Amino acid sequence: MTNNNTVNVIGHKNPDTDSICSAIAYTYLKNQLDDGNVYVASRAGKVSPETRFVLDKFNIEAPILVEDVRARVRDMEITALKGISESDSMKKAWEYMHEMKAVSLAVITEKNKLSGLLTMGDITQSYMEVYDSKIIGEAKTPYKNIIETINGKMVVGDEKDSVCGGKVLIGAQNPDVMRRYIEKGDIVIVGNRSESQLCAIEAGADCIIISGGTHATDSIKMIAEKSSIKIIESDFDTYTLARLMNQSIPVGHFMNRGTLTTFSTDDFLDDVKDVMSEKRYRNFPVIDEKGRYAGMVSRHNLLTAKKRKLILVDHNEKSQAVSGFETAEILEIVDHHRIGNIETSSPIFFRNMAVGCTATILYGMFLENGIDIPQNIAGLLLSAILSDTLAFRSPTCTAADRTRATKLREIAHIDNIDDYASEMFEAGSNLSQATPDEIFFMDFKKFASNSVDFGVGQISSMSKEGLKAAKDKLVPEMDRFLSEQNCDMMFFMLTNIMTESSEIIFCGRDALRTMKLAFVDTRSKADEESFECPGVVSRKKQMIPRLMNAISQL
Repeated sequence: MTNNNTVNVIGHKNPDTDSICSAIAYTYLKNQLDDGNVYVASRAGKVSPETRFVLDKFNIEAPILVEDVRARVRDMEITALKGISESDSMKKAWEYMHEMKAVSLAVITEKNKLSGLLTMGDITQSYMEVYDSKIIGEAKTPYKNIIETINGKMVVGDEKDSVCGGKVLIGAQNPDVMRRYIEKGDIVIVGNRSESQLCAIEAGADCIIISGGTHATDSIKMIAEKSSIKIIESDFDTYTLARLMNQSIPVGHFMNRGTLTTFSTDDFLDDVKDVMSEKRYRNFPVIDEKGRYAGMVSRHNLLTAKKRKLILVDHNEKSQAVSGFETAEILEIVDHHRIGNIETSSPIFFRNMAVGCTATILYGMFLENGIDIPQNIAGLLLSAILSDTLAFRSPTCTAADRTRATKLREIAHIDNIDDYASEMFEAGSNLSQATPDEIFFMDFKKFASNSVDFGVGQISSMSKEGLKAAKDKLVPEMDRFLSEQNCDMMFFMLTNIMTESSEIIFCGRDALRTMKLAFVDTRSKADEESFECPGVVSRKKQMIPRLMNAISQL
């Protein structure tokens, strides 16, 4: 079960360098403040080549991938009901059920794998509906089960053996009558009469059970041992012994081996509820990520499920948030974009500043809380600022971004910001082996305006040739991306860092008209599939506001 004190610190879908680095840095800060929660750096998509370069540079692992934060089985209380073995007796199973007030038990292997399920109904059937005196042999009942069930003691034979055939009968008649119905391999319950005991041995019984707390004589034991016949002694009377015998049958004989309804710890509770409503069982076995039995859940356990706790960084738009965020508890948002449309059920900590990067905000939060920034975290924050501001070329760049980047460079021991930025951008510009999907989702976000859903992606490169190669891969796939993302219009910015300009490719019914309205007052050059936009490098400040204004005029 997930610790309810666990909080995922996570950026937007299709995360860029700021989204990943800010999640890691804020996770570090929150854990240093030690407020009783455990903060986990998370990501809602793949790591881009540029971000991978940064993480490798500062020797930091990528955040864990979290693609959906809806509550799962592991987020609720799983009843720690231990499993039983197939060889365990029905009596042992019943006693455990009674102790735990359970109506079903998991039957497991030595490696804790689920092999079947035993219900109270199965136990009732074994006791009330089975009249076959041969069932103990057919079930290959271990003698240890019989000894355990009747509280007996084996005085001759090996209790590790199992019953291999025959039937169970009571030797209440005189020896002449007994010889007529005792067959080889039978288990015969007898009293203290030596002649009856000897008769059962001579008839080839596999085992005799002596009732009433009496004991076999030494001569009977000797004869039985020579004939490889077992003797068990019990304090119970003959009636009680006969009544208890079926309770020694191994669980494996009655358990349900068919198609079992089980849940994985990774299953979403929404899906679990649907199955539980269809299958009117009381309990359902749970299997962990390694395929091992983990416990039982019931409808009651659904009430114990806890919402996932989130801190959102570098976004506050519904369309950009990790799937299932609306079912989670959002504790904080730290962002540098426009105020979006995420709603919360109660007040939260919301830090939003008009700067070029979320990492710039986080630098200030380290200072405010008196927490020193480690060298590797400083490297991540610096990289995020350089990435989001295109090494201070973007119009979103502020004096705070420049000042804090300079201080972070010192902490991170980076000799030259320009050289490092060029190295980072070059790593992200190598798109020759990337697929259209990998390029498209390196940094893609969805937006909504006037009931129009549109998406805007962006890649930045120092190489004109690299951008041309990316364009050639993207253009034939734009209509597919439009359909898959369920958007009305799709735009993609191919940003040249060196020339501080972008070529924008687009698709959608009103996309061309929207672009003409958005950039009517600029020096943009248009054709049917792209716009050349000098000086346009920022999606946040130069692209999105213009598109929204244009859409309002459609």
